[in-house]
Amino acid sequence: MAKKNIFVVEDEEDILDLIRHNLVKEGFAVSVSANGTEAVKAIRRKPPDLILLDLMLPGMDGLEVCRALKKEPETAEIPVLMVTAKDEEADVVAGLELGADDYIVKPFRMKELIARVRAALRRKRPAAIDREAPVKAGPVEIHPGRHEVKVNGEPVEMTFTELRILHFLASRPGWVMTRDQIVDAVRGADYAVTDRAVDFQIVGIRRKLGDRADCIETVRGVGYRFREEE
Repeated sequence: MAKKNIFVVEDEEDILDLIRHNLVKEGFAVSVSANGTEAVKAIRRKPPDLILLDLMLPGMDGLEVCRALKKEPETAEIPVLMVTAKDEEADVVAGLELGADDYIVKPFRMKELIARVRAALRRKRPAAIDREAPVKAGPVEIHPGRHEVKVNGEPVEMTFTELRILHFLASRPGWVMTRDQIVDAVRGADYAVTDRAVDFQIVGIRRKLGDRADCIETVRGVGYRFREEE
């Protein structure tokens, strides 16, 4: 079986060498670049299976790199795992809304990085969601057409908005969704709502999920995701 190719974009030489060494040790083929502009050119020439993308880069920064690659059909579907500093929450949100798949914060443990890479490679990029299609994710079943939610086989009453949010998250297990993405999916891009309103809805959903409330994980400063089944 051919090795999966990971393209690492990182301008700190020590971190780049460490990531490359550990990825190779785990059986991946690795390409690298320390410059955003050069990385885009190389990725266009030979698209990898996954991109590890630092946000602070010379040339084009990480967000510009992500934006450029997600605009092009040949590179739009490549999973992007952003590598960020602790104070870059706003950039994380922007990156996810540009189409990045996940992120990891420096300093990170190498085992966690490898696990995130493997998870992103396993995860299929979701097609557009059918808002009426039933979804079963772990113990949760959602039937939008019947306005029905079951947890562990037992019916749970939810409002229209709660059901739509739960359906959206459960349709993309493991994917981090920003509050704006949740609002766009449930109400549309022109619907005015605050972060606080989304958080309020999540509180209500968790309360109704009872002992399965941990299915919905808070990603601090970014949004929410539905827990992947292990």
